[in-house]
Amino acid sequence: MLPYHELGKTGMKISSLSFGASSLGGVFHDLKEQEGIEAVHTAVDAGINFIDVSPYYGHYKAETVLGKALKEIPRDRYYLSTKVGRYGKDGVNTWDYSGKRATESVYESMERLHVDYIDLINVHDIEFADLNQVVNETLPALVALREKGVVGHVGITDLQLENLQWVIDHSPSSTVESVLNFCHHCLNDDKLVDYLDYFESRGIGVINASPLSMGLLSVRGVPFWHPAPSSLVEACQKAVQHCESKNYPIEKLAIQYAVSNPRIATTLFSSANPQNVTKNISYIEEPIDWQLVHEVQDIIGDQKRVSWANS
Repeated sequence: MLPYHELGKTGMKISSLSFGASSLGGVFHDLKEQEGIEAVHTAVDAGINFIDVSPYYGHYKAETVLGKALKEIPRDRYYLSTKVGRYGKDGVNTWDYSGKRATESVYESMERLHVDYIDLINVHDIEFADLNQVVNETLPALVALREKGVVGHVGITDLQLENLQWVIDHSPSSTVESVLNFCHHCLNDDKLVDYLDYFESRGIGVINASPLSMGLLSVRGVPFWHPAPSSLVEACQKAVQHCESKNYPIEKLAIQYAVSNPRIATTLFSSANPQNVTKNISYIEEPIDWQLVHEVQDIIGDQKRVSWANS
C-alpha cells in the first residue's frame, strides 16, 4: 500500500510516488504507444493517483497518448496535473506566458486528455518567463479558470527554488497552491529541504520530480544533453559503482530517498514501460538503507548541491 500525503491545502491526498507522463512524449510507434498506455494503467492499478503532464512533452504527444490511456480509467481514480507556458511544434520549442495563450492552452489540453476539468494547472518552468508577467498575467488567467471550476488548483514549476519563492512573494496569498521542483530532493542535492518551512508557512504543497536527477543517479548514466558539470557526473558515477558493489541498485536507493520526507507530498517519476512502473513502486515498499545513503553522499562529497541551469 502506497503512503498518501495531502498536497498543501488543496484537499488532494496524493500517492507519495506519482506518474510523470513526460516519457509518453517519446513514444513514436504503435507498439510503444500501447506499452505507454499500459504503463499508465499499471500505475493507477497499483494505487498511484496523481498524474502530471505538459503540452510541451513530445510537443503535445504526451498529452495525446495519456488521453488515450485515461479514456479507460474512471475520472475519480486520479488527479490530473498539466501546465501552460511551454509548447513546441515541428521540433521547435516555443514559450508563451500570456494570459490569452494560457487560457486557450488549458481547453486544448482538456481536449487532448479527454477530460472536462483539470485538478492542478501549473505555469511551466517559470525561469523562461518574465516573472512579472507570470505574476500579473499568467497566474491571474489560471485563477480565473479556477473560479469558473475549469481547474481545481493552481501551481508553478521551476528548477530554481528562488524563482518559486519570488513569484509567491509577489502574488496575492492563496494564488499559488503548490510548487513543483525537480532535482533538488535527491541523493546528490537536497536543497528543497531548505525551503519547506517557507512553503508550509504559506500553506503551499510541494511536489518533487526527477528522483534520479535526470539520469545522474542511474546505471544507464546521463544523456548527452545533460547540463550537469563533468565533476558532478563523475562523482555520481562513482556512487553508482559503489551501490553496484553492494548489490543495491542506485535507482532503488534514489527513489527510496526521494520519497523519504513526508513533508514532500509526492515524487514524480516517468516511464513508458509497465515493468519499470512496477519496479519503482516495489522499491518504496522496502525499507531504505540509510547507511548506504550516507556512504553515497560521502562519495558525492563536495559535488553535493552542485546545480545547473535548466535547458
